[in-house]
Amino acid sequence: MEKTGRIVLEYGNRAVAYIPTRYRENHAASLAQLRNGDILAVWFAGDSEEGRADIRIVLSRLNHGSYRWTEPVEVSDDGTRSEQNPVLFEAPDGKLWLLYTAQEAQTMSREEYEKLNPGGVYTKQETAVIRLRISEDNGYTWGPVSVFSDKPGSFCRTPIMVLDNADWIFPMWYSLADGKTAYGSDYSVVRISTDQGRSWTEHPIPGSRGRVHASLIEEGGGKLTAFFRSRAADNIYVSYSADYGRNWTEPVRTVLPNNNASIRAIRLRSGRIAMAYNHCRAGDDPAATIWPQERYPVTVALSEDGGRTWPYRRHVDIGDGFDGEANRGNNRRYEYPWILEDREGLLHVVFSFAGREGIKHVMFAEDWVIGKRKEG
Repeated sequence: MEKTGRIVLEYGNRAVAYIPTRYRENHAASLAQLRNGDILAVWFAGDSEEGRADIRIVLSRLNHGSYRWTEPVEVSDDGTRSEQNPVLFEAPDGKLWLLYTAQEAQTMSREEYEKLNPGGVYTKQETAVIRLRISEDNGYTWGPVSVFSDKPGSFCRTPIMVLDNADWIFPMWYSLADGKTAYGSDYSVVRISTDQGRSWTEHPIPGSRGRVHASLIEEGGGKLTAFFRSRAADNIYVSYSADYGRNWTEPVRTVLPNNNASIRAIRLRSGRIAMAYNHCRAGDDPAATIWPQERYPVTVALSEDGGRTWPYRRHVDIGDGFDGEANRGNNRRYEYPWILEDREGLLHVVFSFAGREGIKHVMFAEDWVIGKRKEG
């Protein structure tokens, strides 16, 4: 299929596009639909690799009513840092917030670094801060860069959410290189604002060592559910709050597998929870830290009981499709899926494909995941 950004109908029941890119490295895409109907995609991109100084945040737009993504434009430009993991939040006043991480850049290739520092941590995530830019014209131009979180190791992957009591809540984590576990000591927190983002308080999630990338689901009346990526590459984890995020239970395993890669959960209009993730795992010790190469297939699962069971699952992309121990190394990564439900009720999933060659966009109805039951 051509990679020009054009949305093409596939199989008669879903549509696919490859968002345009001129970069070699493309990763950690997220989506937001604005009030005007436009859907924006942001991700980090560059011609070297994650952690290097040329990695920038870029933005592409699917204008309302259009069937083609625009060419990406750069929306960050610090030549001394690697800028990563962007998320968008359209505030109640219509201003568009762009939050992203910025860490000290690695100056040598991964191969060079590992020769000099066997077993060392390459990417310098422990030096990251979270930065903020605000747009007042739907993302066409951006205000100055400010620092949202200046504590070293600050990282994000999911956007601010406005709760039913008008609080703003922002899940994040601290990325820690302790010399032993390659970020296995990371832990999660939420930040809460009661004054529309002017000030924030921080609330740790107990027992969250190795549980990161929290996706929040609001249940109503102060009840929240958080789903986590696991550094142990065992399962997706879940935690609960009953007081608008001030206090949390310790995360415990769900039935869904995780491969120490990003996940995204959202509440659908139908009431179901949708989870986008890689349906694979590589460990069973919750205290371990494992970094498997397997990041495929891209899967969407649906739950009707708050995430306890997931009776509906469908693979959105199986990747390269190689199987067998001798063939495992032939599969490239199809990773970091993000899911959005648009105003018409269609689901949009974006993810890095073919080893970060670009960002793939797949669009389908919820019924495509549920399928049809055969009678008799």
